[in-house]
Amino acid sequence: MMKLFYYPGNASLCVHFLLEELGAPYELVLVDRTQGAHKAAEYLKLNPNGLIPVLMDGDLVLSKTAAILLHLCDTHECFAPPLKTLKRAQFYKWLMFLTNTLQAEMIVYFYPDRWAKGAATAEVKASSEANLSGYFDLLEAQFSAHGGPYLLGAEITALDYFLWMLCRWSRGMERPARTLPQLSAFLARLDARPAVARAYAQEQLGEPHY
Repeated sequence: MMKLFYYPGNASLCVHFLLEELGAPYELVLVDRTQGAHKAAEYLKLNPNGLIPVLMDGDLVLSKTAAILLHLCDTHECFAPPLKTLKRAQFYKWLMFLTNTLQAEMIVYFYPDRWAKGAATAEVKASSEANLSGYFDLLEAQFSAHGGPYLLGAEITALDYFLWMLCRWSRGMERPARTLPQLSAFLARLDARPAVARAYAQEQLGEPHY
């Protein structure tokens, strides 16, 4: 049985969504960040970076959200376009955008003190929020270009769970993702899926969802 090491609402959330969609047996293992469990020696044996999530699948111990999603897509042969297709190339492009651009910028927004000290952290945070706003505009344009309902078009993929999670993280911003019409409709569409509801209940995450 697979094990997902998680913390509620953390970067493990989209993996949790996908596991629920797959219907594969798995176990949730709470890594309590509030108690420093992600930096404890036992957890560092799984992920020396001390970050969440980690997925254990047999002898495989895998970290990095994007890598875990791709592994699940490949091993279950679903929630990603077929290999050697143009759609698969688009899947890779947007996966890299979500993890290397959007998620990376989210880290700057939430932890500006890693890049500046004192009063300068406010400037870093404001600059990061402006960047994120521009990235959400790009995503809005992507949905407008093909008419949705999902990031790649007609078929839902693991990308949509990753995007939903990142949009959720914007809910406290001055211009959150939900204020853009195409993204708002997308978020509501994903929020209505039973797998998402089950994951939310298991992690005891309340409103607002996004």
